[in-house]
Amino acid sequence: MAQIPFLDRRALMALMAKSGIGAGALASGWPLLAATPWPRNIEANPRFTDYPFALGVASGDPAPDGFVIWTRLCPRPAEQHYGMPRAPMVVSWEVAPDEAFATIIAKGEALASPELGHSVHVEVGGLSPDRVWFYRFRIAGQVSAAGRSRTLPLPGARVDRLRFAVAGCQHYEHGHYTAWAHIAQEPVDFVFHYGDYIYETNEKGAETLTIQGNPFPRARKHNNDEPYSLDDYRQRYAQYKTDPHLQAAHAAAPFWMSLDDHEIDNDWADRWDQDGTPPEVFLYRRAAAFQAYYEHMPLRRAAMPDGSHMQMYRGARYGDLMNAFVLDTRQYRSDQIGEAEKLPGGDKLAPMTPAAYDPARTMMGDAQEQWLFNGLAKSGTRWNLIAHQVMLMHLVGRAGGGAKGFNMDRWSGYMHSRRRLLAHIDKACPGNVVTVSGDAHRHYAGDVVQDEGAPQTDWRAKPGKVITTEFLGTSVSSGDDGMGELNTPQQLADNPVLKATIDRRGYVLCDMGRDLFHADLKVIDRVSSPGGTLSTYASFAVERGHPGMHKA
Repeated sequence: MAQIPFLDRRALMALMAKSGIGAGALASGWPLLAATPWPRNIEANPRFTDYPFALGVASGDPAPDGFVIWTRLCPRPAEQHYGMPRAPMVVSWEVAPDEAFATIIAKGEALASPELGHSVHVEVGGLSPDRVWFYRFRIAGQVSAAGRSRTLPLPGARVDRLRFAVAGCQHYEHGHYTAWAHIAQEPVDFVFHYGDYIYETNEKGAETLTIQGNPFPRARKHNNDEPYSLDDYRQRYAQYKTDPHLQAAHAAAPFWMSLDDHEIDNDWADRWDQDGTPPEVFLYRRAAAFQAYYEHMPLRRAAMPDGSHMQMYRGARYGDLMNAFVLDTRQYRSDQIGEAEKLPGGDKLAPMTPAAYDPARTMMGDAQEQWLFNGLAKSGTRWNLIAHQVMLMHLVGRAGGGAKGFNMDRWSGYMHSRRRLLAHIDKACPGNVVTVSGDAHRHYAGDVVQDEGAPQTDWRAKPGKVITTEFLGTSVSSGDDGMGELNTPQQLADNPVLKATIDRRGYVLCDMGRDLFHADLKVIDRVSSPGGTLSTYASFAVERGHPGMHKA
């Protein structure tokens, strides 16, 4: 039975002392280097005729002493079994402080198992805090691309500046990933991906797509039908991850990953889908989708799915500057109004009804809400970031014909949860909370105000107190080229809390200082063909201690 070889600890300690690495790397950097044996059916001498690292590399969930590094052996992404034998393999990994890997600070071996799609998740530890590191993988003489990551500052360390990007909603068929190419070049400390990494939809071969009633040419095509099984989802993720711009962004910075609805099925909520599938049946699909998601993301073992449950809400502290709270607003929420009650709603615009204010309805679930509230109450950082999936602003929209309504898939359909969250922010940490989100395929920047009084159909009637701000990032590609500022004047007129909106693809670039938070709404003129031009549509600033945004 083959076993993991033990390292020469004395030589390793000498190297660590010379390089400044902490001794904790022996325990946490090589979690598999104990006496645990490899499986008996391991492929001892793997051979590849195609490049095995075709899906690239990634890192995520950083900590002060390390981060997760990820890859997946997938030499033939378009094939059902992706060109791999049905046997586990050993993959080597290395971490260095320099891109040339002149000094290897940490290294080890990890198991790539067919049960997990031959994916590799290594939780590297024992590294120095607040520092850039480089990593790569090896197998059978093949070497992956090098990735760049960064450890967090120590919790009490002074941090003067933090930069990050907010992006997501990357429908493969709707456009090219030009936004990711630009994000890969931004000097950011991390990326928050707010979800919709894949889209489960299948347009059945149509050459054009209809988006908001407008036809667009299909930029690219999915290579399989709507996914239901684990193999289906694996193929969909593999197709998305072959995109070179997405690979470049993952290799450039650590990601905080979050999922929304399209990773499974449009507008799913807890155990309900949009089609009325029996909940006990839908949970099988959810379990398959969760496993495929985990297999393709730089997530820690704590996020490994347990059947149809996956632990996704978590936090991180960046020195004394920021506490970040990454939420999960899908897995624990009540079903949307308009679905369970058979009323107008779901993801469509609908009038506000008393059902939206029902205290029994929840967006986060009791356990997650308490975790967030406790974290905010105990936070001692200068800023707090709530990173989530769907719009927190309570905005009036207009359906066909101009009738006003609210989107019940957003926090507007869960007003009791929304009121509780804003009341807690106002009490626990007023003036130092910023929220970022996505899902809407438009940029939205505006103030988040507490709703007061009875259910309303016109938000202008009683706007309430400004509690925090929201920067909702547009999509990377979903929605094709978009319609620019069409409908923008009407939305601004209907919603005084809204400061800017535009229907273009792009991302939000955030720059946090000790007393000022700055955000640029980045837009790309086209994604229907490669090479779109990037520009800044609008810039806003938030002053610490003063809720509300103003133009920068």
